[in-house]
Amino acid sequence: MKKRQIYLTVFATVFSLFVSSFTAQAANPPRKILSGWIPYYSMKTSLPSAMGNADLISQVSPFWYTLKNKNTITDLYTPANPSFPMAGPLSQLQSAGYKIIPTITDGTNTNPTTGKPTPLILSNLLADPASRASIVSTITNLVMSNKFDGIDLDFEDFAYVDPISSWPTTQVRWVQFIQDLSAALHTQGKLLSITTPPSFDPATGKKGYYQYAWPQVASMIDQLHIMAYDFSTTSPGPIGPLDWATRAITYAVSVIPASKVYVGIPGYGRDWVTSVSGVCPTLPVNYAKTVAKGVSAVFAMHDATALAAAYGATPTFNPQYAESTFTYQKTYNGTAANGSLTSCTASRTVWYQDQQSFTLRANLINTYRLAGISEWTFGMEDPLAFTAIRNVAVSIAPDQVVASLNNDATLSTTGITLGTPTSITGTFTLPDKTPIAGAPAHLQVLGVNGAWTNIFDGTTAADGTFTVPVLWGSNVTARMIIDGTWTRLEGDTTPLVVKVARVIAWSPPASIKAGLTYTVAGQVQPKVAGVTVNLGIVSSTKASIAPMTTTTDSNGNFSFTLNNAAPGFYTYQASTPEDASYILSKSPFVTVVTR
Repeated sequence: MKKRQIYLTVFATVFSLFVSSFTAQAANPPRKILSGWIPYYSMKTSLPSAMGNADLISQVSPFWYTLKNKNTITDLYTPANPSFPMAGPLSQLQSAGYKIIPTITDGTNTNPTTGKPTPLILSNLLADPASRASIVSTITNLVMSNKFDGIDLDFEDFAYVDPISSWPTTQVRWVQFIQDLSAALHTQGKLLSITTPPSFDPATGKKGYYQYAWPQVASMIDQLHIMAYDFSTTSPGPIGPLDWATRAITYAVSVIPASKVYVGIPGYGRDWVTSVSGVCPTLPVNYAKTVAKGVSAVFAMHDATALAAAYGATPTFNPQYAESTFTYQKTYNGTAANGSLTSCTASRTVWYQDQQSFTLRANLINTYRLAGISEWTFGMEDPLAFTAIRNVAVSIAPDQVVASLNNDATLSTTGITLGTPTSITGTFTLPDKTPIAGAPAHLQVLGVNGAWTNIFDGTTAADGTFTVPVLWGSNVTARMIIDGTWTRLEGDTTPLVVKVARVIAWSPPASIKAGLTYTVAGQVQPKVAGVTVNLGIVSSTKASIAPMTTTTDSNGNFSFTLNNAAPGFYTYQASTPEDASYILSKSPFVTVVTR
């Protein structure tokens, strides 16, 4: 992506604003198969594209950060968008329900003096345990401090800068790094994604960029995004031939669960100069450099049709590569170095992917049961290309799940007493009421960090129910959920707020002599110190008796010292006030006869 970043920065200012606002009309919403990147330098086009296709998208990768050294991740977004603070687009994306998995590039290798890349800088940093730990900590802190859902690593210098002879050594360092970062992120419930160029089955004789070690990191990562583009960069040819991409996918799913694999698709095309006749002007622009043979320009897919029409060219679809192409000639007029008028004519060849291309690549998701496709970058696509993806997404849409909880209403209204056996039952069906049997099911509770945690696992019965006996220990928000599959979505019930009362155990005497001082002891469960216990008193003598208050000790014990001065009936009730963990809890009324 780094090479494309350089080209696209030039063209970002001329991209037209585009927002796709299609809404799928289907019984089930489209499968959310689309992901992609939102670069810091094209927010005006990328963000609206991502926001306008929420029915297809479950996650996005803001392309906003680069690793500069073992302790520093540079924010590329803020300098490029000084009047549009990062909090704005993040809020929009989060409000759309997207997971935010920003991409970090490798910026460690650029020589600050020459601006040119220096090989092996990151590889050597990963080799040292101390610097590797610093990088892991720096990345993890970025994720946690911004409440991102994870991170995506786009470290391409292994592929394009480091010498091939270094790959075996780098591979070992890379695997250790991924292992360390995976452990750090997964401990926090965060995702780890990697974006790499293609690799291939070594048995075919073509390894590809094997230093990224797909088989070795398969269990450590949550997502792999294959850059199935930039096949042709120095000479005219397809951006990412379908058979080439398919070979990479076939190998990927043989070593990594297909549910983790995304295939990258290009929202851009390339426009190569194949020959030049005449003498190119030096003024107003030195065209000799910009239209030399072999030089290519990058353009947005949505500009392809206008480009062809401007020069009377007719695009043709190449079925072998599943891409479109056309040729045209462009003349450049101006002034030569000696001041004379001159001109040159460049023959140019264009390759790009269109809606047919995107359809065929989206179909790979169904063929291989992939997680989805990833566009480089949002906002470059032709609207028809996203229509093509949407059509495929609708055709492979998973069934929705109807989930409900059948439980005693007292759980969420009057509440239950601590230690009271209860059961909770979830029912899971398809929309046509067909029971979902044998599905992995979970009873979950909501933690203070806002994350759901499994407390009981099992499978649904033949009638689609999942019943769990529970002894609730405190107030809690609970739900039941079943795992999603390729054919149906994950299904979760509406959360249930369970209310729990403390147990108050005590035993006042049945009768007592008037004027005699006595102590009544009791215990509150769970047994903790500092719980307030209130004692309410009602006397048949109609005398006003103030309530009493005490607190529990470390064993949950409490006591009250009483003295009923006059004969009569005295009714007592002990209670503990409501707090975050328990509802207002009361003992039964007890009447003491005072003689």
